[in-house]
Amino acid sequence: MDSSGLQHVLNWLIDGARTSGTSADMVAAVCEQLVDAGLPLSRFGLFIRTLHPEIFGRNFIWRQGQKVEMGTVDFDILDSPEFAQSPLRIVFEQGTEVRGRMDDPDSRRFPFLDDMRAEGVTDYIAVPMPFLDGSIHATSWVTRQPGGFSDDDVAAIRMIMAPLARVSEIVSLRRTAEMLLDTYVGNRAGARILGGQIRRGHNDTMQAAIWLSDLRGFTALSDRLPAETVVEILNHYFDCQVTAIRGHGGEVLKFMGDGLLAVFPIDEYIGDAAHVCTRVLEAARESRASVEALAFPVGDVIERFRFGVALHVGNILYGNIGGGNRLDFTCIGPAVNLAARLEKIAGRLGRTVVVSEGFANVCREGWRELGDFPIAGFSKAQRVYGLAEETPAVMA
Repeated sequence: MDSSGLQHVLNWLIDGARTSGTSADMVAAVCEQLVDAGLPLSRFGLFIRTLHPEIFGRNFIWRQGQKVEMGTVDFDILDSPEFAQSPLRIVFEQGTEVRGRMDDPDSRRFPFLDDMRAEGVTDYIAVPMPFLDGSIHATSWVTRQPGGFSDDDVAAIRMIMAPLARVSEIVSLRRTAEMLLDTYVGNRAGARILGGQIRRGHNDTMQAAIWLSDLRGFTALSDRLPAETVVEILNHYFDCQVTAIRGHGGEVLKFMGDGLLAVFPIDEYIGDAAHVCTRVLEAARESRASVEALAFPVGDVIERFRFGVALHVGNILYGNIGGGNRLDFTCIGPAVNLAARLEKIAGRLGRTVVVSEGFANVCREGWRELGDFPIAGFSKAQRVYGLAEETPAVMA
């Protein structure tokens, strides 16, 4: 292998792989430069564990002459027979290098390598990639060269691991920050925070459709069921809404007990108010169907659920609010206050979906006027509308 070519790759990584735009670009550039330097590489895998409630890790697979394939795996993989018999399991659990020469009978202990052997692979090496926090990630290196990797090839692979790990860790930390912000504050807010809007008072006025919902009878439910069961119910209940909200362009800002606050931004990139509010109503109908279908067994009883959602449209103040060094990225304003009051009216009327007059005027639907209601903090009574298709529930 050409030593000057290898040194060029090392220097490029040490300098932060600046010319690569994405993680996939970086993987492709490393592999192509190593091949140009003489490493007989036909396939490379980079496996990064993530800090995410649903995703165990991400993988990047490079094959010579092809684009990098990217994928994710969930935590179920840890219980799969494939992982149990994989060289990567040893790398992750023991932090040791694993080699499988196809002409070595010992390689037969890894069923995964049978597929490699059928593709003409001669040698496979899985190498641990430790991060500074002590976590172990992994790479895999594959060749079709007769006789497998030479001692010089293996030495080059080992030399590349430290700078590759540092660049991968930096990229991974950035992505972890993005994912955690998406998980806890929402993708739009997360992007703003990473963009530098981290000081108290950093906020913008935004037009949006506002969604505020809660679970009917939650107090009584919490009183008669164990706390662990209530949490599990809430998770299933929120799933019924979050999937629909995000699928129709909304962003969940906050869970408040059994309450959920979401916004659907209105701008020239997403759509006008009528388009956005129509999608909001579609999300409300989908959520209603999902909650109605939700059946949760508790002992010999099947628990069923009802919820209510208030929809409004208006201007909100969106940004950092809080005290000291504890901030919350949220939205406030009269429009949010009105949505909160409308949600209580929905409960009093036994309705699943109620909307403000402003929302009804924007979203032309089969609305039924429910009356004018005095609302605390507002000088005028507010006219409220419900879906004509809905039959109010009988309130106990």
